[in-house]
Amino acid sequence: MMRNMTLENMAAACGGKLVMPEGSVRADSLSCAQGLVIDSRLVKPGYVFAATKGERVDGHSFIGAAFEKGAMAVICEKLPEKAAGPCIKVKDSFEALKDLAAYYRDQFDIPFIGITGSVGKTSTKEFIAGVLSQHFKVHKTEGNFNNEVGVPLTLFGLTDEDQAAVVEMGINTFGEMHRLSRMVRPDIVVMTNIGECHLEFLGDRDGVLRAKSEIFDFMASDGTVFVNGDDDKLATIKEVHGIRPVTFGFSPDRDIWAEQVASQGLKGSSALIHTPAGDIRASVPLPGTHMIGNAMAAAAVGLKLGLSLDEISRGIASVQPVDGRSHLIDTGTIMIVDDCYNANPASVRAAVDTLVSAGTRTAAILGDMFELGSDEKALHRQVGEYAAGKGVDVLLFAGELSRSAWEGAAEAGSSSQIIRWYETRDQLMEALPGYIRKGDTILVKASHGMEFGAVVEKLKEFTA
Repeated sequence: MMRNMTLENMAAACGGKLVMPEGSVRADSLSCAQGLVIDSRLVKPGYVFAATKGERVDGHSFIGAAFEKGAMAVICEKLPEKAAGPCIKVKDSFEALKDLAAYYRDQFDIPFIGITGSVGKTSTKEFIAGVLSQHFKVHKTEGNFNNEVGVPLTLFGLTDEDQAAVVEMGINTFGEMHRLSRMVRPDIVVMTNIGECHLEFLGDRDGVLRAKSEIFDFMASDGTVFVNGDDDKLATIKEVHGIRPVTFGFSPDRDIWAEQVASQGLKGSSALIHTPAGDIRASVPLPGTHMIGNAMAAAAVGLKLGLSLDEISRGIASVQPVDGRSHLIDTGTIMIVDDCYNANPASVRAAVDTLVSAGTRTAAILGDMFELGSDEKALHRQVGEYAAGKGVDVLLFAGELSRSAWEGAAEAGSSSQIIRWYETRDQLMEALPGYIRKGDTILVKASHGMEFGAVVEKLKEFTA
């Protein structure tokens, strides 16, 4: 049951008009919703269905189906001709969702942790949730629910049993983080880094910093900010609401810092993490030594919320990979590093670093990185040069922008490397079997719009 989410309260929270059909029982408006969804297929008895207009589908077409499945009410911009149940009529269903999410969040007096940054948000979220779950019942962002639609749906998933909420917050334009922050109102903010992403809309890294820093707009006045102190842009944040941020990184100058870093290849890494409360011998199960930074962020949040060093250590070690984000798939013939959910220059470089630690013949299948602005060709070229310079054995590129990456790789690479470019993903997939050998470790990475999940599925079919 959703706390205090009666129809009358919801209508008031989103500025809507509650319309009761003829013959309905007014007591329905005094009951609390069991859930709130925007997909009619997810409706259960007692749920509220919000009819939203998408690019392909108008949810208003499914209002009848929602009531047939037992919906308690619907939120809609246009009333159906014959409503089978209560309706909350609003001007804009998406705006209503955000208003309702802000209202629902206010029903919970638990710590809310907001996570943002250019790279590593999801893995940092997983580390923080893993640590806090050693002590609390934790609610966290699932899947890709980190935008202006996903964040409300994440908040609607809160229950009376939850003792902490870990919310991932992703943006690509100015003003968006302001709106997310209004809903989440984080008590704790974690900022992972400021990279070259969404430059088409944000201009440069300084613009990225300004846009991400909107998270402070609705942050608790006495809240705590944790930042990657090794990031040159985040290092410029000297105070938030008069409070100095807590820093983490790989230098003894940071409040929480790591040394004795040891890579275990694709099995992860280990490090000694120094904290004001004592040292943690951390075993980080996700590949790439950059994951140690995400683990340090989790340690910082854990200490803030009173966890012991042992609880933090166990929580770090408990983290599991998320599909599409450094997810290892062992087919028995090859090892796939499924990192195809999204890509920007910094995340591709980190993924390549992880790949070359595998100790096998390596292949990187790279696609276009979107929203990089006027420097997109140069940034692609730099990524290609980097991957070739790291000695990846096979470099396969697909997409119009990735032609620049291929050109950079071809110039920086050696005659022993295989470096090819294909105009489309499908052309690459058709040629793919000719480049793969048994025992290879293969990285798959591109912006989400390239739909490289299909490449991962193709690789799963490979037999030597």
